[in-house]
Amino acid sequence: MATVAPTRVRGGRGLGVLLLVLALLVGLAAYALVGIGFAGTVPADVAEYGLGMAVLSFGAWAVVRWRAPDADPVILPTVVALNGIGLAMIYRLDLSYEARGRAHGFADKQLAWTAISMVLAMLLLIVLRDHRTLRRYTYTAMVASLLLLLMPLVPGIGHTVNGAQIWVRIGPAGLQPAELAKITLAVFFAGYLVTNRDTLALAGRSVLGLRLPRARDLGPIIVVWAASLAVLVLQSDLGTSLLLFGLFVAMLYLATERVSWVLIGLTLFAGGAAVVATVVPHVRARFDVWLHAMDDDVFNRAVGGSGQLVRGLFGMASGGLFGTGWGEGRPYLVPYAESDFIVASLGEELGLTGLLAILVLVTILVHRGMRAAIGVRDGFGKLLAGGLAFLIALQVFVVVGGVTRLIPLTGLTTPFLAYGGSSLLANWLIVALLLRISDDARRPAPAMRATAPTPDGGIPSVVGGPSLVPAEQGRDDQHGDDQPTQALGRVR
Repeated sequence: MATVAPTRVRGGRGLGVLLLVLALLVGLAAYALVGIGFAGTVPADVAEYGLGMAVLSFGAWAVVRWRAPDADPVILPTVVALNGIGLAMIYRLDLSYEARGRAHGFADKQLAWTAISMVLAMLLLIVLRDHRTLRRYTYTAMVASLLLLLMPLVPGIGHTVNGAQIWVRIGPAGLQPAELAKITLAVFFAGYLVTNRDTLALAGRSVLGLRLPRARDLGPIIVVWAASLAVLVLQSDLGTSLLLFGLFVAMLYLATERVSWVLIGLTLFAGGAAVVATVVPHVRARFDVWLHAMDDDVFNRAVGGSGQLVRGLFGMASGGLFGTGWGEGRPYLVPYAESDFIVASLGEELGLTGLLAILVLVTILVHRGMRAAIGVRDGFGKLLAGGLAFLIALQVFVVVGGVTRLIPLTGLTTPFLAYGGSSLLANWLIVALLLRISDDARRPAPAMRATAPTPDGGIPSVVGGPSLVPAEQGRDDQHGDDQPTQALGRVR
C-alpha cells in the first residue's frame, strides 16, 4: 500500500525570522541616520523606538506562525521594511517642521496608526480562518462599498480638503472611507466575476482578432464606470475614481483573459475623465498643472498648485544618484512632503538608487501577492489575491507617475510610506488577506493512501484519505467555486 505524504515548504520559518530582523534593522538604521544627519547625534529614543517596532513585528510574526503557518515568509518583512522607511522619513520632516515653527507631530501619529493597523490586521488573520468565507458576503461587500463611498457626502461628517470631498471627520478623528472601500470592492468584484466569468469570457463576436462582448454583458462595466465618474464629479477625487475603475478592469481581465475588456475599460475611463475635466474645476486644475507645470503664472501658486509639483521635481533632481543623505536635504520646502509627496522627499535624500530600492520592495510585495493568486486552488481566491496585489501596484504607479509628472497628480498616498492613518490601516488589512490566501496556496495537499490495483485491473480504492481527484477540482467543488480563472490558473 502506497502513501502519498504532504510536503511542507522547508526553511520558511528561519527565512521569515531572518528577513524580519533585516527589515527591522533597515527601519532602525534609517531612524538613527535621520538624527545623525539632522542634529549630529543618534535620537535619544532610538532604543524605545526599536523595541516597540520589534514587539509589534515579532508579535505579528507569531500570529502568522500560529494562524497561517504556511503563509509566504517574505510578505510580512517586506511590509515592515517599507513601513519603517516611511516612519523614518516622516520623523525627519517633523524635525524640520518643528525647527521652523510649523505644525508637526506627524511621526508620533503615524507610529500610533502603525500599531493600530498591525494589531487590526492580525485580528483579521485570526478571525478569518478561510478566505473563501468572504465569498458569502459578495453583495454585502457591494453595499458596504457604496456606503463608504457616499459617507463623505453626508452633511455634518463630510469634510473637504484641497477641493476634494473625501474625508469623514467625527470630532478630532478623521478618516478616508474610500481607503476601506477599495478592499470591500475587491471582495465584491472577485465574488461577482468568479460567478459570471464564463459568460463574460466566451460570449460575443470576434472582430479583427478581438472578441467583443455582447451588449447586455457590458452592464456591469457600465455600472462601475458610472460609479467611478460619480465619485469623480461629486467628490472631485480623481485618485479614488482611477483606483476603483482600474481595479475592476484588471480583475475582469484576470477572470476572462480578454484584451477587449481592457481596451473598452481604458476608452471609457479616458473619455469620461476628459469630459469631467472640462466641467469640474478641481479636476481641470489638476490637468492644467500637469500640462503647464513650468508656466510662470502657474508656478507662483501656493499649496496645491504646480509650485508643489515643480519643487518636488527640483528636490529629486538635487538628490541625484545617491541623494543628499538622511536629514541633509530640504524636502520640507515641498507642501505635503510627508503625505502626497513623500516619494519626492525620499528621492531627494536617498537619491535615485534609494528610490529604486524602495520600488523593488514594492515589486517584491506585488510579486508575492501574484504568486499567492497563482498557487491558490479556488477561483475566488485567485481573483481576490490578484486584485489586491494589482491594487497596491496601481496605487504606487499613480503616485510615482504624478510626482514625476508622467500623469496628473491624484492626491493618493504611497502605500506604507506616506503619512495617513486610513491608508496605512487599509493596506495592512490587504497584507492580512494576502497572508491568509498565501497560506492556503502554499499549504501541502493532505496525505492520500491508495491500495494496490484490484485483481481485475480496476482503479484502486482509497483508504483513509480523500479522493484521487486532482486537488484543484476537489477544492473548487467542495466550496462551490468554478474551475480556476483562465489567466492565473494556467500558470504553475
